[in-house]
Amino acid sequence: MATDIDRLLVAGASGGTGKEILAQLRDTDLRVRATTRSPEKERELSSRGADEVVVVNLLDPADAARTVADCDAVLCAVGTKPGLRVVLGGDFVDGTGVENLVNAAVAADVERFVFESAIGVGDSREKMPAPFRVPIWRTLNAKNHAEAMLRTSGLTHTILRPGMLTNAPATGDVLVGEGGATVSGRVPRADVARLMVAAPFTPEAENRTFEVVSRDGLRGTARGVVEIDWRVPGEEAIEIEE
Repeated sequence: MATDIDRLLVAGASGGTGKEILAQLRDTDLRVRATTRSPEKERELSSRGADEVVVVNLLDPADAARTVADCDAVLCAVGTKPGLRVVLGGDFVDGTGVENLVNAAVAADVERFVFESAIGVGDSREKMPAPFRVPIWRTLNAKNHAEAMLRTSGLTHTILRPGMLTNAPATGDVLVGEGGATVSGRVPRADVARLMVAAPFTPEAENRTFEVVSRDGLRGTARGVVEIDWRVPGEEAIEIEE
C-alpha cells in the first residue's frame, strides 16, 4: 500500500457518495478536507469526520486551485442533480468543475485522482437504458469530456463508473468490469465509496476505467469482469472475482 498519501480531498462531500466516503475514512489516520457549495453544510461535514471543510464553487478555477492545495489525492464525487438545469444546459460541476479540479491537481502535483463517473458515459453508453439516458444526456456528455481530460492530464488516476446508485447498505460484493459495455444494474453508494477510498492505494487501479455494479444488482449478463486486489486503508485486501 502506498504510504506517501496523507491528506485526501473529498470533492462533493455533501452529496450521497461523498458522505459515504467520509464514513469510510472516519476511522483511518488520513487527514480529510471536504468541499461543499453550501455554508450550511460545514458543521454536518465536520461531524461526519472531515478535518477541514471548505466552501467552494468548483466552476471557478481559483476556487478549484485553493481547494486542492497541499492535498496528496483527490476523491471527486461531484454531480449535477436532475432537474431544469440539466434540460437547459450550461456549465456542469461534473464537467467544467471536474476539469478545473484536474487542472488544479496537475499544478499542485497531486499524486492520485479518483473520479466517480457513471455507466452510460463514453463506451459504456449502451449499458444505460435509453429511457434513463435521454433526460440526462447533457450531464453524461459533460462527464465524458471530464473523463477524457483526466486521461490525458498526466495525473495517475482511476475512473469508476457506477450503475444506478442506491442508498442501500454496502453489500461488499461488487462486480467490476473494464472495457465499457461490461456490466449494467445498480450499486449502493457505500460500495462505490469503498472502492474510491481504496483506489489511490491500489496499484492495479492506476490509469484504468472500471464499470461497477453490485452482484445482486446486476442486470443482464456481465462481460469483461476483472479481479482487483482493492487496498482499503485499515482493511485487508478485498478480492473481487467473477
